Amino acid sequence: MGERRKKKKRVIPGFGLSIGITVTMLGLIVVIPLCSLILFSAQLSLPGFIETVTRPRVLSSYLVSFQTALAAAVVDAVMGLIIAWVLVRYDFPGKAVMNGIIELPFALPTAVAGIALTHLTTTNGWVGGFFDRMFGIRIAYTRLGITVALIFIGIPFVVRSVCPVLEKIDLQYEEAANILGANSRQTLFRVILPEITPALLAGFTMSFARGLGEYGSVVFIAGNMPYETEIAPLMIMSELQEFDYASATSIALVMLLTAFVILLANAAIQSRNSKIVSGIS
Repeated sequence: MGERRKKKKRVIPGFGLSIGITVTMLGLIVVIPLCSLILFSAQLSLPGFIETVTRPRVLSSYLVSFQTALAAAVVDAVMGLIIAWVLVRYDFPGKAVMNGIIELPFALPTAVAGIALTHLTTTNGWVGGFFDRMFGIRIAYTRLGITVALIFIGIPFVVRSVCPVLEKIDLQYEEAANILGANSRQTLFRVILPEITPALLAGFTMSFARGLGEYGSVVFIAGNMPYETEIAPLMIMSELQEFDYASATSIALVMLLTAFVILLANAAIQSRNSKIVSGIS
């Protein structure tokens, strides 16, 4: 009897209380605000909703946001993997400082990041002036500038997703691969990458989803030219400034559904990989 009582004893409250608190917090913080988007959008009829979210200027803003967020997420995945590898596998002076710098975009206000990046990448800035003189490439006020801002914002998601997985990979696997005759490339692609792929996909997806909805760091560097560098979040703000809440929430709802689909696909990929790993083990 004593052993049964010990097994039933829990550190945190029971399931009933825990699930009640969880549902309440999710409802107040997540569900209710998201439902408000649907309620405001419902002020428009279905034809009016479709017409609002498919206007040429709105479609162009979707395209700009999607293209730049995707390009930034790809760069983040590659560079984030390299940075995570260096932080985990090597010891060097200033490693702790670099570790902290990686998390700076999380804490830095996005508007501050946008202003700083804009000053650096204009034709009068250090970086922008160099590329303009040497290669004739303009960064600020172009889609390239938007991509640069989104890379800055999204790279911590990849690094922080991959680092814990790299730390858990046993070096004995790599040693065994080398003993069996695998070269460095084969070890990387057949031993290491399969282990970190789920985490890398998770970081890529979060970076992509964050880039789709980013506003503060982009609005300064974009130039906000219609059909060229105007992003979807800016369209939402423009509608709000005109007090057209129905149109603003309709565009926001499309962005919300897009982000939800992306994150749902990521969850499905993670679940599938977990089942494969469980089946192998």
